[in-house]
Amino acid sequence: MSARSGAQALVLDFGGVISRMLFETHPLTEQALGLAPGTLTWKGPFEPATDPLWQAMQADKLSERDYWMARTREVGRLVGEEWDAMETFVQRARGADVDAVIRPEAIATIRAAKAAGKHLAILSNELDLFYGADFRRRLPLLQQFDVIVDATYTGILKPDPRAYAAVTKALGLPASACVFVDDQKRNADGGERAGMQVVHFDVLQPQASFDKAIRLLGLSASAAALHT
Repeated sequence: MSARSGAQALVLDFGGVISRMLFETHPLTEQALGLAPGTLTWKGPFEPATDPLWQAMQADKLSERDYWMARTREVGRLVGEEWDAMETFVQRARGADVDAVIRPEAIATIRAAKAAGKHLAILSNELDLFYGADFRRRLPLLQQFDVIVDATYTGILKPDPRAYAAVTKALGLPASACVFVDDQKRNADGGERAGMQVVHFDVLQPQASFDKAIRLLGLSASAAALHT
């Protein structure tokens, strides 16, 4: 299926694509944890020079899970606790208002795709691992999705080809009919190898990335604008 004819499904990563990254919400984290403003200085893709650990992850010297486990332990120590689960970090940092960290551009795109009759799926390496098993109940937006494939349970991490095959099988669609959006290049490359239409999500320009996804779905930017 060509991009011109419009894909039939939108497959999204969660962290970084649907939700704002923890790097973007340091002030909220510091407030929630009672830390002084400016305590958290590592900024990942927003200022790679401030974050050698992020650079190592991008160079495939450690996994994304290893990166966040290191940050979890580090922030736990800042508040005088021992944190051994990423879920603890995310839930303590983001508090009860989960909607506050969801990208408005993502909401508009999801609603536009749904209104146009497109299928919706999430393909995540750690949705429940990071956010907790009750997160889906606390975030009504997730009820819009037809399929959620989460490596928290499957144990198959992107960019393993089986991860992409699992979501296309669940959707009942060929890979070429799916637009896949992920902020990690290794995962985006995996989607391309699987035969999907891919948007390598730019966290510095979220609207531009979602605009590209909308075009690949055969929709206009104005369609998404109606749902902002």
